[in-house]
This record gives sequence, C-alpha cells and structure tokens, in this order.
Amino acid sequence: MLPNDTSKQRRFSKKWILSMVALLLAFSVLSACGSKKEGAATASPSPASTAAATGNPSDVIATYKEGGKITRGEFDSFINVNKMFSPQLAQFMTDPAFQQDMLKQMVTFRVLSAKADDKVKADADKQVTEQMKAITDYFGKQEGGMDKQLKDNGIELKDIESLMKMSFYTMGSMESKITDQAVQDAYKEQAATHAFDIATVSHILISLKDAATQKDLRTKEEALARAKEVKGKLDKGGDFAALAKEFSDDPGSKDTGGTYKDADINQWVPEFKQAASTLPLNTISDPVESSFGYHVMKVESRSTKPLDDTLKTQIKSQLAEKSLSEFAEKEYPNLIQTNNLPKPEASPAPAASPAASPAASPAAK
Repeated sequence: MLPNDTSKQRRFSKKWILSMVALLLAFSVLSACGSKKEGAATASPSPASTAAATGNPSDVIATYKEGGKITRGEFDSFINVNKMFSPQLAQFMTDPAFQQDMLKQMVTFRVLSAKADDKVKADADKQVTEQMKAITDYFGKQEGGMDKQLKDNGIELKDIESLMKMSFYTMGSMESKITDQAVQDAYKEQAATHAFDIATVSHILISLKDAATQKDLRTKEEALARAKEVKGKLDKGGDFAALAKEFSDDPGSKDTGGTYKDADINQWVPEFKQAASTLPLNTISDPVESSFGYHVMKVESRSTKPLDDTLKTQIKSQLAEKSLSEFAEKEYPNLIQTNNLPKPEASPAPAASPAASPAASPAAK
C-alpha cells in the first residue's frame, strides 16, 4: 500500500491510452456534456442502431476550409474509437453538445496533423506502430479478443490507426514548435508552485486495513498505540530498516528500509505530503495520521526535481496540449464552413429573483 492511491492508475494510462485520450481530455469533452441532468443515464445504443439513427455513411456532415469534408461514416468511426478507449462516453453519444465537441476535435486533428513535416511523421509512425501493438495485445486478452472489441464498437483496426496517426502527427507538430526557452520558463513557473518537489522519506505504516483484502486489521486506537510503540523503539536507537520490515504494513517499502528515494511528494495523500514537506530533516516523527493509518516518518532530504530530459519531454507535452486546446477554441470557428450536426439547445437565461432590482436583472444588462 503506497502512501498514494493514484500512481498505479497514472502509470497504466501513460502506457498507451494517454497518447490518445489525453487529447480528449485536453478539450474537456465531458464538461461539454455537463448540460445533462446529474443522474440521468442514457442507454448506450448498439453500433447497428447508432448507424441506423445517424444516416448514410457517405453523407457529408461538415466542411471546413481548404476543401476539407467529414462524412457521417468517418465521424461515427472517430467517435466509436474514442468510446472503445473511454466506455463512459457511451452515455453521451446522442448528445448534440458532445457531438459538436467531437466534431471540433476531429477537424482540429485533421487540420493540424496535415501540417506535420516529414520528420514529425517519421517519428510518429514509429510510435504508432508500437502503440498499435500494445493496443492489440491488450484488447486481445479481453473476453472475445480484439475482433469482438472491434465488432462491439462498430469499427475496424484501421480506424484506430487513423486516429492514432492524427493524434501523434498533431502532437508532434505542436511539440516541434515549443522552444527550449519556453520549456525553461514553464519549469521555473511550475517549480515556484512546488510542482517538482521531491523528497527521500522513510516510514513505517501501521495500517487500519489489510492491503490485499481491505479487511480491518485494527482500530484507530490500536493502530496509534502500535505506532507509538514503534516510535519508542526508534527513539531508543532501533534500526529503522529492521523495524520497517517487522512492523510496517506498506508492502511497497517495508523490505527496502521503508524508504522512498527522491519521490514526487505530489503523488502522496495530503497528510503524508504535508509531513514530508515540513518535518525537520533526519528526525523521527510522532505518528502522522492519514487515510491509510499512522505513519512514523523520517525525512532524509528535500529538493526540486532537476530539468532533465524526461521532465523536458513532459513539460513540452503539457505546453503542446495547451496550444492544441487554444487552437481548437480560437481557430475552429474560423475553419468550419458547414455543420449539419444537431445544435445544442440554448440554455435559458436565469430569471431574476423577486427581490432583484431592474438594474441587477440579467435581462436588463
């Protein structure tokens, strides 16, 4: 049980899904569908019923500058690929706001990916090949294999590869425009907000629940008493690594002296992060309570992660995603020429309260 509860999910998503779906998140797809009433679930149509409801695949649903056009079939495939990777999108498939947002993404991807130079495309093609193998391996292990996944979502393998290429070409093109100076400036700005703080921390966790089964191990009172017992042993000169192996309920560190070396403190739960940020160095702490139980901690060092190649790549991707989002918001309205998709209904203006004066009324402004 690590002192955080999200790192495993982040590592998994970065493996391959983030390559595509982070672009989805950059445009805040789900926020565009926020007009749906909370709790109002929409049944997920099958691929067949979706096609029947949306019209002829060859129908042109939108055109954009420089002769671009998008057919119903292309649009449905684009949406269905995204749904395959993010099944929660199924409930929004018939929502006009969602469809308009997806159209914005598709046009943006097409326009920007077309501007990628040969070097960007060559580098991206290598990544696409690797990602496609990871995708087919992953879905191939699901029930029914890859063929069932494709059939259930009404798509073909080439539809996934097409979106992958657009995504990588787009991001590669945007990243190629990010200068070293821009990366350094962003690093300094984020470092000032402690975004890159790291620490070497040793801890002994006395947990309330079993890490594997989540069954109760002990009450809070029992856990606190045990944590105080451990602190007493350390205060008398006990070996931290030996006591961690004997007492700690953190399987991720108990066999390595209880130590996390040069770890990102922002990944930890708030109480553990706060202690790692403020405790005096090389001092045994009193028990620190968190959602996991009680930690007896020793902070050995604190510093800021240096701007190495890995961090440069990360920041460059952040800046590219920001540029991508800005392009979609500012340039898309100027690109689109015809749009035959349903339009979202305009939200009614809020009514003035009975006590409001005419000057304060939204309608009077």
